[in-house]
Amino acid sequence: GYMAAKKHMEINPDHNIVEALRVKADADKNDKSVKDLVMLLFETSLLSSGFSLEDPTIHASRIYRMIKLGLGVEEDEETPAEEAAAEDMPALEGDEADDSRMEEVD
Repeated sequence: GYMAAKKHMEINPDHNIVEALRVKADADKNDKSVKDLVMLLFETSLLSSGFSLEDPTIHASRIYRMIKLGLGVEEDEETPAEEAAAEDMPALEGDEADDSRMEEVD
């Protein structure tokens, strides 16, 4: 066999996107749009690094929700793909004492 290199994702906590997401998350820990934006940021970084997504329809559903939000289009009934995306989304963690530290992700 061969050895696969470890994958690392580095996040610049001072980047304006990350800072804006932090402010929005601090304002409302359960804001679904913040969760969608964080997942979109992660999935987009995977795609731009040459990786594939496990389920591209979930990614597409998140994009559609963000487009609707940006355009002020009313949310209608969720499609099955949107429901799956909502279920696939990890829960937000509570306040941590040291949330300024960067977390290493394998």
